[in-house]
Amino acid sequence: MRNLIATLILFLATVFSTRAQDLSALSAIDAVTGSQKTLVSMVSGKGIVLIFHTMNCPFTKMYEGRIKALKATFQSQGISFALINPEVGTAESDQAPLRNHIDQSGLNMAYLIDADHIWAKQLNITKIPEVIVLTPGQNGLEIRYRGAIDNNPQAESAVSEKHLERALNQILRGEGATPAQVRAVGCNLRTY
Repeated sequence: MRNLIATLILFLATVFSTRAQDLSALSAIDAVTGSQKTLVSMVSGKGIVLIFHTMNCPFTKMYEGRIKALKATFQSQGISFALINPEVGTAESDQAPLRNHIDQSGLNMAYLIDADHIWAKQLNITKIPEVIVLTPGQNGLEIRYRGAIDNNPQAESAVSEKHLERALNQILRGEGATPAQVRAVGCNLRTY
C-alpha cells in the first residue's frame, strides 16, 4: 500500500512538474513589438491573464470594453494582460492588422501570435475568447482560472456573474479561484 501511494505521489509530481516546465517554455512573437516573448518574461508581478482573441470572432469585439476595464483595474495590482491570436501567421502582413487593432482599440497590451496553435493546444483552448489566469507557484507557473470572462457576452448591462473579475480578486487575496473553471462561450477554435 505504501509503495502504491509513493508511486502515485511521484507520478503526480512528475506530471505537474512537466506541465509547469512546458508552460514556462512557451514563447511567441508579439505583433505589437515584433519581438519574441516568453511566457515567463511576461509574468512580472502576481500573475498574467491570457486572452485568446481573434479579429474575426464577434464575441471578442463584444468583450473588448470589458477587457480594457479589467486591465485598468488589475494591472496596477500586479496582474499583466496579453492577447493571443491562434488564427494568423508570423509574417509582417499578418502582424500589421493586429498592431493597428491594438492602437485603434486602446487595448494596449501584447498581442501574441500562436501560428502553430502551440499555446492553444498546451492550454486546451476550445473557444475564442477564452481566458487563462497564471500565477507563479512553487513548481513554475500555475493555472489558477480558465474559461469565461463573464456570463453574458452580448449585453454587458445584463452580466450577473463576473467570473474573471471574481477569480482575480480571490487570487489577489491569496485564495483559490472559485470556481476555477467556467465554460467559455464564443467562437470555436479548431487546433490540428
